[in-house]
Amino acid sequence: MLEEEKPKVAQEKLVAAAQGDRSENADYHAAKEKLRFIDKRLFYLNSMIQKSQIIDPSLSPHTQVRFGSSVKLIDIDTDEEELYTIVGVLESEVENGLISIHAPLAKAMLSKKVGDDFKVKLPNCTKEYEIEDIFYKNIFTLKKVIRTKKEFRFH
Repeated sequence: MLEEEKPKVAQEKLVAAAQGDRSENADYHAAKEKLRFIDKRLFYLNSMIQKSQIIDPSLSPHTQVRFGSSVKLIDIDTDEEELYTIVGVLESEVENGLISIHAPLAKAMLSKKVGDDFKVKLPNCTKEYEIEDIFYKNIFTLKKVIRTKKEFRFH
């Protein structure tokens, strides 16, 4: 984005500006708006990089639920098994059982141990679960959507 899109859009802005009166020049205003969007996106991405921490969950003991834990739950009401893995916001794929550390379910089970019961208030109801197992499983064996470099580019 920084090396490709921003110079390209800056050039578009210069070409549009050379066409005369900027006050009614739609190309100029569109290019200016694109640059503003690119700058905001770059600011956001830089902020994410600065705040990020690399955590290798395979190095932690999974005797209690923590970041990177895969957790097998039993729904107390239905007696059905559910499996979730707690991941970072950018890695989450709820449909594949990868839930964000900030999700209500993940927050409710953090620090719990095998055999513990807990309740979680969801938008429609309150559910009660029992933790049946806690273990580590590499999330790349669970992810269905592996993003490529192209998907992180400016569109």
